[in-house]
Amino acid sequence: MWKDCETKLDYLDFDYLVSILNSVLRDDSLLPSSIGVYGDWGSGKSSLLKMSGNALKKDEGTLCLFFNGWLFEGYEDAKTAILGSVLDAIKDNRKFTEKAKRCFQGLMASVDKFKLAMTGIKFGASLLVGGVPALASVSLNSALSSGLDVAAKAVSGIDDDQITKIKNSISDELNNTKLRENIREFQDDFEELLKETDISRLIVYVDELDRCSPDTILDTLEAIRLFLFRGKVAFVIGADERHIQYAVKRKFKDIQGIEYDIGKEYLEKLIQYPIKIPRLNAREVEFYIACLFLEKTLAASDFEKLIAEINKRKQKEFAAFILDNALVEEILPDNPNKDAVKDGLTVAKQLSIVLAAGLYGNPRQCKRFLNSLAMREDMATAKGIKLNRGILAKIMMLEHFRQEKYRILSQYHADGVLKEELELIETKGIENANLLKDWNGDAWLSNWVKNEPYLAKVDLSPYFYFTRDALSVHYSSNVRKLSPHAQDVFKSLSSKSEVLIKTAVGEAKDLPDQEAVEIIKALFTLTMNEGSIDNNNLLALAHFGSSRSSLYTETLALFKSIPKDKIKLAHIVRFKEFGDLSNQKAEVMEWLISMNFAEKAIKRELGQEV
Repeated sequence: MWKDCETKLDYLDFDYLVSILNSVLRDDSLLPSSIGVYGDWGSGKSSLLKMSGNALKKDEGTLCLFFNGWLFEGYEDAKTAILGSVLDAIKDNRKFTEKAKRCFQGLMASVDKFKLAMTGIKFGASLLVGGVPALASVSLNSALSSGLDVAAKAVSGIDDDQITKIKNSISDELNNTKLRENIREFQDDFEELLKETDISRLIVYVDELDRCSPDTILDTLEAIRLFLFRGKVAFVIGADERHIQYAVKRKFKDIQGIEYDIGKEYLEKLIQYPIKIPRLNAREVEFYIACLFLEKTLAASDFEKLIAEINKRKQKEFAAFILDNALVEEILPDNPNKDAVKDGLTVAKQLSIVLAAGLYGNPRQCKRFLNSLAMREDMATAKGIKLNRGILAKIMMLEHFRQEKYRILSQYHADGVLKEELELIETKGIENANLLKDWNGDAWLSNWVKNEPYLAKVDLSPYFYFTRDALSVHYSSNVRKLSPHAQDVFKSLSSKSEVLIKTAVGEAKDLPDQEAVEIIKALFTLTMNEGSIDNNNLLALAHFGSSRSSLYTETLALFKSIPKDKIKLAHIVRFKEFGDLSNQKAEVMEWLISMNFAEKAIKRELGQEV
């Protein structure tokens, strides 16, 4: 299995992105600066930042710091967390002169005042206007100033003079003029600290903002602004730009009369140099998966030798470069694991097109698919069973991207009728299917049937056994594992608001197929969990399920699984919408009639002649 974290090795062809990023960071004329590294959740942002930092930390006078705002969320104010982390990194990596010590002490005092200001915003307002009753609500753990300490101690038995002193103390500390002065002092002291500690360039990599709450995202970005006016400082922010824009829109949602995209405008003003990570195409996904398999298959020294030679050849023939078994044998003629290498490269080619399309070439999702495959292999090994990786991968593709079809195949296998059906469609084509005739016309399923390895002559019992956990997946819990954008889409689709449902369908156009399928299944689970079918949930299923061809058969299969006694004539209009929007009207009609509803009533609801 592979660890789900950033990589030091470049399997993603990020060398050109690292090059342009570091070119900006090394140009002193561009500092101070802010750089946005944008990409989908799991696209490799953390890996790109790590590669950049590993190269730059070798430059004399350069200090690189990695800040993960998600680790501090819920424990410390985001603004002061990043300020304190920057100062701690300087203290840990540089020797201080006496002047540097004084600057550092002044900076830490400023951070304490910023903390006090943030605490005052939360607690001070009630203290300043509420008198004694308000003092009782102040948390002792939140007391950061002497005034608040006195207030906490004086909750029982306090006189007017003490209240006045407390109010004056806190109002002085929270005075806007003084706070502005502290900010200017902070910037002056910080610039001086960099000079005194011989830091010619400070680079702060801010990662994992995708995982943070909208409030934490904005607090972190606002803290960064403190540094953007003085000194040789650069911030590199790795994030899904849509998530930041969402955070901004959420904060300013009540502002009326804005005719432009406030989230986009905010980001463009804060980020001076945007760098976008493109989605991997099928060729790049194949190379990525192949490297992952080779990393596990080869000895460390052989793998390092292979990667070094691959990088040389890619430089010479980038567009035409192909990683295949012949190349590996040429570079490593004495490799003792030739069969395992060939097997891994074959599976990489088999999976590349499907994962590039279904997962939008997302490296993290690809790695999770492979980890799931590896776990199934290990489970089988524990029982003394050897699974063919290619066959397992083919079964798992159906499980991940057409789960209802996987369920049907599993049931046919249990009924003993699958082998004959597979022989029929693998030899004569999907158009001659008997049990699986509804697969005809679905390009994805047709390709799945055609692609090797063929399954008719294989005992599929162990493959269905070790993938059977998919039959009991709770779809709603799976939504929490999706990207923030996908979760927002699901929230709107399940809102039962027709406006939000139709808006969400438009906003979901750039979601990977796998996430879209998970949303469909979660919506269906939500619908059926309510006992009686809700027409608004059916509306969401009909519109979202008809929004792309990869969802048609999955949605129709889910509709067909609804028990007959739950379907009322009032629901038929939703099925009609799905049939019209997805061009599946004939099949929807055939299914409803097969359910033994009154044919005339169905045709009337579908708007057909009786």
